[in-house]
Formats: sequence, structure tokens, C-alpha cells
Amino acid sequence: MTKEKLIQKLINDGYLKTPAIIEAFKNIDRTDFVPENLKEIAYENKPLSIGFNQTISQPLTVAFMLELLEPKIGEKILDIGSGSGWQTALLAHIVGIQGKVVSIERIPELKLLAEKNLGKYNFQNITKIVQGDGAQGFASEYPFDKIIAAASGKSLPAAWKNQLKINGRIVAPIGESIFVFKKESQNKFSEKQYFGFSFVPLILD
Repeated sequence: MTKEKLIQKLINDGYLKTPAIIEAFKNIDRTDFVPENLKEIAYENKPLSIGFNQTISQPLTVAFMLELLEPKIGEKILDIGSGSGWQTALLAHIVGIQGKVVSIERIPELKLLAEKNLGKYNFQNITKIVQGDGAQGFASEYPFDKIIAAASGKSLPAAWKNQLKINGRIVAPIGESIFVFKKESQNKFSEKQYFGFSFVPLILD
């Protein structure tokens, strides 16, 4: 599978729709974010191990979640679970130099890996990789326009709700589903559920 064939399949199957997200997939090469021994299968539509019981997510899932998130140029986005940095890089490409992506990673070695991989792109002024507990969000940079999570929890952390702007949205896996939460007012959220996904668990302190 080539990058072009993968992207075209995601478009044909209805997972990639938005021009800015399609451009990000074209410009941010998944090969730059997978381990050396897996580069030959970087464009397979499946999750791949990056060590530490973590994976780089399946392209279909990343495309689906980014479309639900609706990231826009100039936005500030909180990315929970940096992993090897692929989704952070996709988001950085979309929000551009006017925007910011704060990405939280619990595992020190993966934080360093994400920083190294992001260094292959000119995103130093757009991205910030933080080591910490993603469930706590990142209070020193809030409010965020959007929040996205790569690991599945049992419920939506209160910190994410508090750190989101009014009219902002959160896309996060809970159990085996992906949820979209929209902040209607300070204490009111609408939600929509999409069934049938599998994620690594969100590790809590």
C-alpha cells in the first residue's frame, strides 16, 4: 500500500472529507512516525506498535476522529496521548502558525520520540509536548478550542470539560465507542456516540 492509495481509499470510503484534513494526510508522512522495522507497512490501514504497550492509531480511526473534531486554522487544540507524534503533526499542519497544539504524553520515552519525530517538520512554534497525566488536561494553557484523546477512558474527565471553550468540542473514546461532546454553555454538553472501535486504555493516576 502506498500513501496515495491509502489516502484515496479513506476518501472513497467516506472517512476523509475535509480538504484541510486531506492535505494534512498528504503532507504529514506516517512513515516518519513508525519504528524503523515497521516502515515498510506504514501505510497499512491498521494500528502499529510503537513500544510501551502503545500504538500509532489506525489511519481510518485518525481520519474519522479528526473529521468529527473539525479542527480549523488558528485554533488551540489539546491532544491527549502524543504517542509517536503523528496526530499532533496532522493537527499542527491544520491549525497552522496562527494556531497551537498542546500534546500530553505520560511515558517519558514516547514524549522524547514525539518531539524527535515532530522535529522532522517545522512545527516548533506550533506544538508543545508535555509529559504528564492527560486526564488532568493542561490548565496553564486553557481554554482550548478543541480536545482530542487517543486512549479510552471509562468517563469524560472533568478537567477536559472545564478547560474547553464554550462551543468547543471534545472527541474522545469511552469504552468501545467514540463520543463527540459539544460545550453548549458552561455546564451543558451535548453528546453523540459512534459505536464499534477499539483503543488502548487511558492510564489514570
